[in-house]
Amino acid sequence: MKIILTHEVSGLGTAGDVVDVKDGYARNYLVPRGFAIRWTKGGEKDVEQIRRGRKIREIATIEQANEVKGQLEGVKVKLAVRAGEAGRLFGSVTPADIASAVKAAGGPDIDKRRVEIGSPIKTLGAHQISVRLHAEVTAKVGVEVVAA
Repeated sequence: MKIILTHEVSGLGTAGDVVDVKDGYARNYLVPRGFAIRWTKGGEKDVEQIRRGRKIREIATIEQANEVKGQLEGVKVKLAVRAGEAGRLFGSVTPADIASAVKAAGGPDIDKRRVEIGSPIKTLGAHQISVRLHAEVTAKVGVEVVAA
């Protein structure tokens, strides 16, 4: 099935790309979650609009990405969450939580879709997460999760 990606999908492409995927993957995962729309002749007009929006948001050069990486790695991020007595969280820390905590700590504004958490953060303490800024640049950010 031919689809138009509306968001970046790891291993598949970036927003505005027209790709061929298996029918079930498109129908059951990509389209319901809003990562893609079905390709149509009229949808080709949407591709240009999606690409223009992507160019505005994306970090264009490696130099810009390295500059943002330096800013991110210099920020001390502390995230206050609700936790039980044993240090286990009620729920887990999401990429959106981390993106807003970085902004609140005085760091650059980052897109939550670029935050990559290896395994779900469900305990208090220090954790390392990565932020994919560019195809070749990834920043490591230390996040300290504390009880609220």
